[in-house]
Parts: sequence; C-alpha cells; structure tokens
Amino acid sequence: MVLTIAGIVLILLGLLGMPIFAIVAAVALLAFHLAGIDTAAIIVELFRLGEFPGLIAIPLFTFAGHVLADSKAPTRLMNFIQALFGWLPGGMAIVAIFTTALFTAFTGASGITIIALGGLLYPSLLRFGYPEKFSLGLMTTSGSLGLLFPPSLPIILYALVAKINLNTLFVAGIIPGTLLLVILSAYSVRVGIAAKVQRIPFSFGNVLTTLKEAAFEIPLPLIILGGIYGGIFTATEAASITAIYAIIVEVFIRKDLRLFADIPRIIRQSMVLVGAVILMLGVAMGLTNYLVDQEIPGKIFDFINTYVNNKYGFLLIFNAILLGINTLEVFSSIIVIVPIIMPIAARYEIDPVHLGIMFLMNLEIGYMIPPLSLNCFLASSRFKKPLPEVFRAVVPFLVLLLAALLLITFVPEISLVLTRMAGME
Repeated sequence: MVLTIAGIVLILLGLLGMPIFAIVAAVALLAFHLAGIDTAAIIVELFRLGEFPGLIAIPLFTFAGHVLADSKAPTRLMNFIQALFGWLPGGMAIVAIFTTALFTAFTGASGITIIALGGLLYPSLLRFGYPEKFSLGLMTTSGSLGLLFPPSLPIILYALVAKINLNTLFVAGIIPGTLLLVILSAYSVRVGIAAKVQRIPFSFGNVLTTLKEAAFEIPLPLIILGGIYGGIFTATEAASITAIYAIIVEVFIRKDLRLFADIPRIIRQSMVLVGAVILMLGVAMGLTNYLVDQEIPGKIFDFINTYVNNKYGFLLIFNAILLGINTLEVFSSIIVIVPIIMPIAARYEIDPVHLGIMFLMNLEIGYMIPPLSLNCFLASSRFKKPLPEVFRAVVPFLVLLLAALLLITFVPEISLVLTRMAGME
C-alpha cells in the first residue's frame, strides 16, 4: 500500500516538473511516515556519505573536466587526433568519435560534449564530404561515448552506490568502451569509402606539431590509468592530481584561463552539479533503506524468478528495463535503481563489476532512444534540425551499439579480463 501511494506521488510530482531529488525525497519521507519510521533516517544517510572514501573524487574530477572544457584543450586534442587518423577513409569521423569520447570522459556530461564540440565537429564532417544524416547521427551518438572511460563521473557514482572498488570499475570499463569506439570507427570507414570523403594526407611534421600543441593534455588519461593500474595511487588520489594538473596546464602554461577571473566561475558551475548529485545520493540512500527494510528486492526477485529461472533471461529483462528508463537522467538512474537491482543480480550470480558495465552502457545508449532521448533533443537544438530527422539519423548507430551491448552482456570476460589480469577481483 505504501509503495502504491509513493508511486502515485512520484508520477504526479514528476508531471509537475519537480526536480528528481525533490521527488525522491518526498517519496522517501512519505514512505517512512506511513511505515511509522522516524524520518530522521533520511538525514542520517546524508551524514553517512562522508564515510565513502571515494566521495572526494566526484568534485575533483568534475572540476578538472570543466576546466578542460572551458579551455582550448578540446581543439588541441582534436587537431592531434586528426593528424593521426585524418588520412583514413573515415578519418574525420574517427577524429570526432575519439575527441568526443575523451571529452565526455572528463566532463561526465553528454550535453556539454554536444554543445561545446558540436559547433566545431559537425561543420567539419560536412565540409569533408560526409552525408548530412551520418554526420548528424554521429554527433548525436558520440555525445555519450566516453561514459565508460575513467574518470567518468557516472563510473565514480556507480562505484559509490554499488559499493564496488572504484579502481576496479575504472579498469573494467576500458575494453568495453574501446569496443564501442572501434565498432563506430569501422562503420565510419565504411561510410567514408562509400561517400568518397576528403582525406588529409598524413604528415609526420603535422603529427609532431599537433603533438607539441597538445603535449600537456595528452598525458592526462595515461597518468590516471597508469597510476591506478600500476598501483602508484588510488582513484581518489588521481582525482586530486588531475585537478591540480588541469589548473597548472590551462592557467599557468597554456594561459587559456585566468586564475582569479575564470577559475572561481568554473568552481561555481561544476559544484552546482556536484551538489545536486550528492543531495540526490543522500535522499536516495534513505529511500533505499526503506526498500531494503520492506524486503522489496527479494519480492521482485521472487516475481521475476517465477517466469525466468536463469541469469541469461534476467539479463535480457534487465537490459530491456534499463533501456526503457529514459525519464531519469544518468545520475538519478544510478542512484535510484542500482541499490534495488544489485541484490537481485547477486541471486542470479552475476558479477557486480560486469553488472556495473552493463548498467552504464545501457544508460549511455538510453541517451539516444526516442522519445525521451536527451542527446536527440540537444542535437536538435544545437544543429537546428527537426527531432524526427535526428531520430532517424541515430538509428544505424543505435543498432550498432545495441549489438555491442548484447555482446558485452553475454560475454562477461570483455568487462572482467583486465581486472582479473590485475588481480582486482
């Protein structure tokens, strides 16, 4: 009865346009009140957040990503990748794929990538001769491609909520994320050959010049991955190093940003996002405690197990449900759904790290699924295209990513091989 009322309240408040954290908080308060439990249990969860050792990584990585986004780092990285791959038949498209993936990994936000890089990459694709439909679909899709790569904010948040070692999840996302880039790059080469797009002649001189220009930004992913994978520092320590490094490079070396004029503004902008995420995390954890007390995950498992008695059937249902959840943005989805799904998946003996990669990939693809696709709405606004046209443009990319999702779902080794090699299990 309590859940029914809470569900009705959730729907009504959502229709009225209230923020997600306010909706979850209201439902949690109502649920605890009707169950006769002191509502202070929700506030207690906000204090418990301080016990998470990886919590500090969220603001530090978010800040570093916004510093890079506000500088000219994306242009320098794009020029370097273009010098490396521009000679291929789908060279410029590959440039767009890798640049946006790297950019999204640091900012953790699909929308920022489409808005910030769309005006630079979309006209370039058209100028090189790529079909307009392909270019539109590629830019819409690539906005969320980097969410599986460290130091992506969704990975950090998932590790906190699911209580998984952050270093392990960082490493686990490398091969699945790379697989997506390779699949889309292969498709881009095919389109490039068919459309006879313009290529950029390979030049060692151009590579060296652009390498010199991006010499300080290129090492960042290597520092993070090498340090964590090599056991030099933890993910939290990597966040501190990344934030300091970004300031030194973009303020004092490249001088793209001003210390007292730009950095305070970037701190304010990035911490608004962090504050919303942490507040949402606190109230959602309170609601999760109620669901656990009422044994909701167990009841859901018993219901599913009535019709599905093997983990492969559950995984198909799991993917279908996640792909259908487009009303919540990625952070809210992680915070609300993960605590419910984790104990159910454990009963089917699904590795929690593998589950995490599947979960994040589902949300990554969900950004493009109509009718509530965030990427499609942003692309429609950014590129001045009707929504139906954007929806049609993403279909080929959606098919490719869904195929990759099925492969990653039913071949767990893709997600787990590096963690096992590193002895992280």
